Amino acid sequence: MEAPKPIQHEIGGIQKDALRFGLNGVKSDLVGSHPLEIAYESARKNHEEMKKRILANTYGSAFPLKMDMDRQILSRFQRPPGAIPSSMLGLEAMTGRLENFGFEDYLNDPQQSETFKPPNVHHGMEVRLGLSKGPVCPSFI
Repeated sequence: MEAPKPIQHEIGGIQKDALRFGLNGVKSDLVGSHPLEIAYESARKNHEEMKKRILANTYGSAFPLKMDMDRQILSRFQRPPGAIPSSMLGLEAMTGRLENFGFEDYLNDPQQSETFKPPNVHHGMEVRLGLSKGPVCPSFI
């Protein structure tokens, strides 16, 4: 006799749930990032690696490891999902992003746009606790 086959089931449903996460755009699947954005990211990574090597040569090999541990700890420290987003101020201060003047400083914040969906607190906590899959907060329609 054949053994019964188990039904594969994902906790929280399918990632492509249109009712929960909104409709997916095809353009984002087909078109990659802008070439300038790719070049900027690679230059930023190279700069960080060079900075780590300089710190390792100056202060010893344990100093960059300590900085990586601090970065991991500060990247996990967040507010619970809800109306107020986590600012990640400690991580921004450590990485030096507080001095950067980004587009959100002179253009509108993307979270204040008309197409922004308010976060679902219950789903956000389910994702954070591992009970559901998907993004913590579906950001735009």
